[in-house]
Amino acid sequence: MVKCNNLYENQNLRQIAAAGNVKVFEYQRDLSVTPQTAVSAYYSAEMNLRQRQVLIEMNGTPWILQAGAMQWMAGNVRMNSGIKGVGDFLGKAISAKVTKESTAKPEYTGNGLLMLEPTYKHILLVNVGDWGSIVLEDGLFLACDGNIRQKVVARSNLSSAALGGEGLFNLSLTGSGIAVLESPVPKEELIEFEIDNDEVKIDGNMAIAWSNSLQFTVERSSKSLIGSAVSGEGFVNVFRGSGRILMSPL
Repeated sequence: MVKCNNLYENQNLRQIAAAGNVKVFEYQRDLSVTPQTAVSAYYSAEMNLRQRQVLIEMNGTPWILQAGAMQWMAGNVRMNSGIKGVGDFLGKAISAKVTKESTAKPEYTGNGLLMLEPTYKHILLVNVGDWGSIVLEDGLFLACDGNIRQKVVARSNLSSAALGGEGLFNLSLTGSGIAVLESPVPKEELIEFEIDNDEVKIDGNMAIAWSNSLQFTVERSSKSLIGSAVSGEGFVNVFRGSGRILMSPL
């Protein structure tokens, strides 16, 4: 049996989010400052530049982590590489190359505590079941319930990558469970679109996640070349169909 002191009752750690057996903690202040770094640490905290950590209370359900994301584990928690042979390794290596994710995503099983590395990025806890299937922008994935299936999806056309400022391939998550994402902006700044047989046009690659059911294309902002030129917009990313989009406006 492992007893973990100064974690849940730590006065400098504030729980800012939770979903299922996942908790997100935020350090309120950097207590390890020196006279040379004190001013920087103070203003960093004032501007919400704080380190955050994800704690997974393992209850027998496997969890998949981005490579290198684990800081410590306690109790009967075991890790395997997530690679099931040479063929699986080659397939995952190709997927990692096109999605900019790690080749091997370790799988953790058992009962106990699993703490992820601190990060200055903002943590989003997403219930994948609410989306059905969600497509992620590169670099967002941090961890997910082992029951969630991961798949590489391709754009519907080459213009989506060449003109829309997006990659040609993305990681898609499908199933039921919690996914932990690292966002460049806090949840409070994200705009969520719910589309019912309609469309959303976004100038630039500000969509960080969207339903796999949506059709994504890149089109001129106006029907005519002259109209697009004089508007100053040029090409826009267009999402059509029914589903949801998470957009970072900043």
